[in-house]
Amino acid sequence: MSIDGSRLQISVEEQDRWRRRVSVTVPSDLVAEEHKRAALSVASRVKMKGFRKGRVPSRMVESRFGGALRQETLDRIIKDAYRHALSSQELRPISEGEVEEVDYADSDSDLRFAIVFDVEPIFTLERMGGFAVEQPVAEASDREVEETLGRLQEQNGAWKPVEEGTPELNDTVSVRIRRLDGDEGEGAEAREYEFVLGQGDAIPEIEDAIRTLEVGASGEFTVTFPDDFPDEERRGQKEEVEITLDGRKVLDVPPLDDDFARQVGEFEDLDALRTRIRDDLQREAEERSEAAVRGRLLDFVIEANPFEVPRSMVERYVDSVLGPQAEQLPAERIEEVKANVRPQAEAQVKRLLLIERIAETRELQATEDEMDERIEEIAAKNDTDAGKVYASLQKSGRLEALEREIMERKVFDFLKSQSDIIESTPA
Repeated sequence: MSIDGSRLQISVEEQDRWRRRVSVTVPSDLVAEEHKRAALSVASRVKMKGFRKGRVPSRMVESRFGGALRQETLDRIIKDAYRHALSSQELRPISEGEVEEVDYADSDSDLRFAIVFDVEPIFTLERMGGFAVEQPVAEASDREVEETLGRLQEQNGAWKPVEEGTPELNDTVSVRIRRLDGDEGEGAEAREYEFVLGQGDAIPEIEDAIRTLEVGASGEFTVTFPDDFPDEERRGQKEEVEITLDGRKVLDVPPLDDDFARQVGEFEDLDALRTRIRDDLQREAEERSEAAVRGRLLDFVIEANPFEVPRSMVERYVDSVLGPQAEQLPAERIEEVKANVRPQAEAQVKRLLLIERIAETRELQATEDEMDERIEEIAAKNDTDAGKVYASLQKSGRLEALEREIMERKVFDFLKSQSDIIESTPA
């Protein structure tokens, strides 16, 4: 049985950023009734010597379980009254309610409490078009194709030891480094390292020193820690070290020919591999270009229709970005990272809310026919049955993501139709 919601005194205070504070007063007689029900509930569950189960007098229950009764009464009333308050005020929380300022003397007095929470933001869109947006050039260059081929060569190369000459950039070196100053001085043990020169694994002056050595040779050097060194206390400090070059390897890459193309995939020749790379790069360039247009359009609409987003939504987005690994950081470091992420998180939450609002006001949600068509496309592309694709998406929980993908495409098609999209001139 629930309390009589019509007798509750409810007031709502609108705070900033869609925060609401609901204050509730529950009359004393309703409190007494709930307290009595709680006592009967406890009495029906407890066993006391000399009484049958469920027959323990209320006064003895009060005497022995007063604290538990008080808490159970509070929990029941606050939960029930909160539900009535939300219903009567037509409020839709999007965050957990936080109970505060509970005023409850005893079962014969009124109960007063307040709960704060965020509600779903509601905003109007007065302008969604009339903007001029420049679309970046989407073109895969010859340089990008050759760079990709170069990376494929490196991935399929083999490291070979070299006994002559000094190391060059992109060589792998095996070294021992021993500090010559500090507390240990000449007695310090050398530490072994292996890394690729030019990849930022060692400070620049260490790499410069290594590049002066032949394999098997040693040298003493004075190195200075750079201003961007991770350990702030060591920035700018000088250190005397002895470096021994134990080994050097160079990357032997396969020749760029038809055999190489057949080695990395099912390609007839090098031209076929180049064509595939260019097609892939072109598609990526077009996706980046489209993403730039979409982002700028959203920014324009947000600037024309400013609105605030609930803090709770921003915090949830921040937590999702940081992930569970953030729990391994010190508390002060976590807050520092969150502070850096919040501006971007708030901007992204605004974009998400804006897309949903446009879809709602313009009725641009995905239809069943559009979902079926998209699933058919996926099935055809993967040479499988549409039913299997649907079952797989449903099992993995990705149907909603597919539905949102279609909705977002329709939203952006609408936004682009309302503005001028100006193609950039190739350089």
